[in-house]
Amino acid sequence: SREHVRELRARFEALSPREREVLRHVVAGRLNKQIASAIGAAERTVKAHRAHVMAKMQASSVAELVRAYDLLAASSAGVAEPGAAAARPQPSAG
Repeated sequence: SREHVRELRARFEALSPREREVLRHVVAGRLNKQIASAIGAAERTVKAHRAHVMAKMQASSVAELVRAYDLLAASSAGVAEPGAAAARPQPSAG
């Protein structure tokens, strides 16, 4: 619903730029160690940012976080880079 999307957008906008960067890596399926290397931070720092993202987005799992991110991306071109959701590896059938 529109109200749900509005709530998700408000949560997303509450994230710091660094938390948004970590969020993009998380929804792309990257591990903490990979994220740390990509952003030039300690793995422990990435874990802290990731925990903040989960709390601020009120997501109880990474799958829930991905769904929320994809919903935001679908409802607005300003949330994600074009094709971000399409570029994420999909689970294989079987």
